[in-house]
Amino acid sequence: MKKFHIFLFLSIWILIMGISTFAVAAEKKNELSDKAKTPKGEIASNSDSYVIGPEDVLNIYVWKEESMTKTVPLPLVDDIQADGLTPLKLKEVITEKLKSYIDNPTVTVTVMEANSYKIYISGEVKNPGVMRIRSQTTLLKAIITAGGFTEWANKRKILIIKNVNGKEKRITANYNKIVDGDEPDVVIDRGDTIIVN
Repeated sequence: MKKFHIFLFLSIWILIMGISTFAVAAEKKNELSDKAKTPKGEIASNSDSYVIGPEDVLNIYVWKEESMTKTVPLPLVDDIQADGLTPLKLKEVITEKLKSYIDNPTVTVTVMEANSYKIYISGEVKNPGVMRIRSQTTLLKAIITAGGFTEWANKRKILIIKNVNGKEKRITANYNKIVDGDEPDVVIDRGDTIIVN
């Protein structure tokens, strides 16, 4: 009889532990799901560093003019070319165009989804692929964002491919020398490719 009570106690204890483990796992799954649903950060109209590009989604808000307020994907915002402008500059252009229709228009331009500012990283990094960034970055920051190097990475000869005025430019960088301060960090622009052998 005593063995039966011990067996019953152990069975109940294992059942309780299983349920609590399942509950914790479900809670973590929900947390991860919530993080994945978190909207991308927005870039406000006073930003003079981010350059609008293809695939960005903009919200154009005109105060007291509901019919003119809209969220639009690029490349075009009606007859205004937004590609290549900062949100601040686009706000100024739209405000100027609206002055002939509205007295003292108040315009807000927000980049709802910054999809155009991408760099590419491949080779011996832990998380290779396409990386979305907000503005210029550096080689060191890009490597950190990619999770760092794998154990086989050649840190002394990293290839960076840039597009300068329609022409491909190749740069070789030595990560160790940059970290030691012997060489300047390399600026990584939109569309650059980093290859770590």
